[in-house]
Amino acid sequence: MKILKLTQISVMLLLFISVACSTEDKVVETNNGLYTEDWESLSQVNESPDWFQDAKLGIYTHWGPVSIANQGMKKGAGWYGLNMYMDSVVVDWKTGKPVEKNGKLSNQPSSVFEHHLKAHGHPSKFGYKDLIPLFQPDKFDAKEWAQLFKKAGAKFAGPVAMHHDNFAMWDSKVTRWNLKKTAGIDAVGDLKKEIEKNDMKFITSFHHAFTWVYFARAHFHDATKETYDLYTDPHSIENHKTSKRFQDEWFAKLKEVIDNYQPDIIWFDWWVEELDEAYRKKFVAYYYNKAKEWNKEVVINYKNNSFPAETGVNDYERGRPNKIKDKFWMTDTSPGAWFFRENAKYVSPNKIVDVLIDIVSKNGLMLLNVPPNPDGSIPSEVKELLINLGEWLNVNGEGIYSTRPWTVFGEGPTRIKGGGHKVENQKLEYKENDIRFTKKGDSLLFAYIMDTPTKDIKINSLGKKMTLLDGEITDIEILGSKEKVQWNINDDCLTIKKPLKIPNDLALGFKLKIKTVSEYGIGGEDDPE
Repeated sequence: MKILKLTQISVMLLLFISVACSTEDKVVETNNGLYTEDWESLSQVNESPDWFQDAKLGIYTHWGPVSIANQGMKKGAGWYGLNMYMDSVVVDWKTGKPVEKNGKLSNQPSSVFEHHLKAHGHPSKFGYKDLIPLFQPDKFDAKEWAQLFKKAGAKFAGPVAMHHDNFAMWDSKVTRWNLKKTAGIDAVGDLKKEIEKNDMKFITSFHHAFTWVYFARAHFHDATKETYDLYTDPHSIENHKTSKRFQDEWFAKLKEVIDNYQPDIIWFDWWVEELDEAYRKKFVAYYYNKAKEWNKEVVINYKNNSFPAETGVNDYERGRPNKIKDKFWMTDTSPGAWFFRENAKYVSPNKIVDVLIDIVSKNGLMLLNVPPNPDGSIPSEVKELLINLGEWLNVNGEGIYSTRPWTVFGEGPTRIKGGGHKVENQKLEYKENDIRFTKKGDSLLFAYIMDTPTKDIKINSLGKKMTLLDGEITDIEILGSKEKVQWNINDDCLTIKKPLKIPNDLALGFKLKIKTVSEYGIGGEDDPE
């Protein structure tokens, strides 16, 4: 019995020593300043640095071989590489089964297949790989792009570095399917140089996790063993278990861009959550450790549950929440289609401004897409929209940049129902009694009237009986105007007399100066009476 007890004690001591050594190793790694590939270590990052929360507006560009593929189509096709291989029936990529339409199973090819057949021939003879050399953007001007983005008011900008089609927009040694090889252009490198020259941070976005699904049906047509590096390893469309080769290549492409271009932000589209957790940890650790080496703070943007909330900033696609979020978040949206579309329709500058204000009032940021023409030029309508946005921000940006949400995001009848992804489909139209708030510290409050006022402005949230205002309003100014503001406040509301002249026909901004009452007795001093 004594021998057994001694043996048990010895085993327990060995286990204790083993655990202690393991813990000590982790402490050494942490003290060495490096994150390890586990979520506990990675949760210590500053996932939302102040510079990112201050930025409020970024721009990225959906542009690549899909842009050239869309030429001649009545409707855009951002998923061209998936749908061009739907040659006899349109199937649901989630299940592999035919899609139902009006209660009947599809028995027709996709419209993209029909377009491709007419424009280029059958995909078994002319596949997506054969479209790539046609993308020759000879009017791409990184300097012009960067200056336009700066003029629009963006604080960071950059390209879609790789979309679902697995095509690299940089000078790559990892993949032969890259723009430098096919057109002699390093779009990522050229844009980084010009964007940083214009005092903006640099973003690269990656959508290539979904390539596994995107090109699954290419294996029925033109994919061969020699082109698996573009089309992925053969698998059925509903088989979402990615191969080791695919995941190794997914990481290698990210690593190459990190090493060669040092982006301040890496933004991910969805489906990253389907990759093995080990690869996701590996990426996050590598990027944040490289940022330590560069001595700068970087940001990871993600969708769904791709990464833990402590390691990045969550993104709503064409959407936003219906209330203030404690944790900083962002929206990616577009003024029209994501990629080039002939005879495209775009939203108005007023719409973009309204959405931006609503986002910022709820503790968020807007990432705005620009869809360039296939030749690399920016559509004139998009240029005009961006210039109008920038002109508004030049006047009203004081209440947008470097602000934080107030106690409530706003008031008025126009509200998002539910909140979440794709809520822009709700077609909201803000009115003059819709108001949004932002603040800077405790001394400045900004109120944006979301449509041109036709009468005196009443702000119920600032009535005395609401007790939301921590202090006293001492002065009110119109952003972009020297006109003296006439106002009064009572129990029910703050009333601002309609200005004689409205600075612009977009949202009207007011700056309210607040005097707060200091607490006393904190240090034990006597009652001031």
